[in-house]
Amino acid sequence: MSDLWDELRRHTQARIGLGRTGNSIPTRRHLEFVTAHAEARDAVHVPLDVPGMVRRTKELGLGDPLVVESAAEDRSTYLRRPDLGRQLAEGTTLPRTDADLGIALCDGLSSTALDAHGPDLLAAIVAALPGLTVAPPVIATQARVALGDQIGEKLGVTTMLVIIGERPGLSVANSVGVYLTHHPRPGRSDAERNCVSNIHPPGGMTYDHAARVVAALVNGARQLGASGVALKDTSRDPALTDPDGGAAIGHQSAQ
Repeated sequence: MSDLWDELRRHTQARIGLGRTGNSIPTRRHLEFVTAHAEARDAVHVPLDVPGMVRRTKELGLGDPLVVESAAEDRSTYLRRPDLGRQLAEGTTLPRTDADLGIALCDGLSSTALDAHGPDLLAAIVAALPGLTVAPPVIATQARVALGDQIGEKLGVTTMLVIIGERPGLSVANSVGVYLTHHPRPGRSDAERNCVSNIHPPGGMTYDHAARVVAALVNGARQLGASGVALKDTSRDPALTDPDGGAAIGHQSAQ
């Protein structure tokens, strides 16, 4: 029976076939659960190493990173008041760049995920979008996805990408997502965004794969003039790629 469960575990991170010892699960499985729970809690509560993120991001050669905070003054407020995580702290200023692309690295609900994947994913995305001007990267703390709308408007960018730590679970505590909003401004709804999620190599989507999908969405948004439900990811459809291998985007419903 163990051989069957071992085979099935190759295809899922769910806790299956745990076994039993008397009326409970084996000690090893219980300790695995406790460890995963602790990792998820740490992902939410451990503060982002901002100086380290600034240093690593600066090494990418995209300009000096800009550091901002949301209106949530601490983690407790951030968790209780999601609305404040969607607003920049009062008095925040950012230089207007009029660049094609803006990118914000946000702690979100997993600072450990951003620390593990943010700079390398950022590098892969920029490499997949040659020819576009990119604003200096922004590092945001106590941040929700919609904070990118205000950041993007202040930077004056055409398309805004938010790389953010995703809500941790008991299977994965260090996954990031990328949210795309074309013509960002406060008040944009979730229906006006596209999301690429579950990025956490080696167990999840790789940086290169995610970058290809993001690049296809960015190029599609620029062609369509919009993002969200009107924009579909066709990066994996060879029938919809151009002769040079670049992905095209159809004017179809949400992915």
